[in-house]
Amino acid sequence: MSVRPGAGVVAGAAPRATGAGDGVAAPLVVGVFASGGGTNLQALIDRVDPAVARIGLVLADRPDAYALERGRAAGARPVVIPVAGRDEDEVAAETLAALRDAGVGLIALAGYIRLVPPAVVRCYAGRILNIHPALLPGFGGKGMFGHHVHEAVLAARCRVSGPTVHLVDEQYDRGPIVAQWPVPVHDGDTAETLAARVLRVEHLLYPAVVEAAARALAAGGDVTSLRCRYPAAFAAAAEPDAAGVRAALGLS
Repeated sequence: MSVRPGAGVVAGAAPRATGAGDGVAAPLVVGVFASGGGTNLQALIDRVDPAVARIGLVLADRPDAYALERGRAAGARPVVIPVAGRDEDEVAAETLAALRDAGVGLIALAGYIRLVPPAVVRCYAGRILNIHPALLPGFGGKGMFGHHVHEAVLAARCRVSGPTVHLVDEQYDRGPIVAQWPVPVHDGDTAETLAARVLRVEHLLYPAVVEAAARALAAGGDVTSLRCRYPAAFAAAAEPDAAGVRAALGLS
C-alpha cells in the first residue's frame, strides 16, 4: 500500500534517538496507541526510566478513550485518529504524520484494538510493540482481546496463562515474540480473576520491555535481540515484582 502524495508524510525510516547538544543521548520518544482506559499506558508513564524513553504521543481511535487524559497529564501529545469506516490510506497518512511530528522512534500498542495500517508497519518495522494478555501463539488473532482471551484460556482448561510482548506485523498477534511471563491459572478462576492477575504482570513486564527496547535501539541494536529470562520455577515462586521482571530483561 502506498501513501498518497501531499499527505505530509516523510518517506524513509522511523526517527531514531538523537544526541543532545552536550553529547548525551536524548530519550527515545515513544508513541502509545490505545483504545480504552490506558492502564498499560499508565504503567509505562510510571515505570519507564524517563532518561531512556519518554511518552511523547498518545494516539487513540476514539475521542472518549481515557488514555488520552492519562497522556495529557504526563505531557504527551494527544491525537485522535478515527478508523471505523475510513479509507486505510487516509488513516495511514494521518498516523504517519502524527508520528513524524512528535518525533516518535518506537511505538507501543496498549489496548489498541485496531489493526495498524501496513504503511505504518513498514515505516516502523521492528519498532512496534504490542502486549497481549495470553501466551501467544495461542489465544490470539482478530477479536481476541480483553475478557474474550481469558474466557478462551479457561475454556481450554489451561493451567498457565500470562502476557506476551511481541513485535507487530500486518496481522493480529502474529509478530515475533519478544518476552513472555507465565501466570498460573488457579482452580475456580473466572475470566475476571484471571484477567486481574495477568494485568498485574502486564504492568510490570511491558515497561521493562519498552525500556530495554529503547536501550537496545539507542545502542544501535534491535528489539529482536532482547531475551526475557523468567524463573523456571515460576509456579512455586511468589508473584513477580518489578525488580525481578527488570532483572529478567537485563535491567538494573
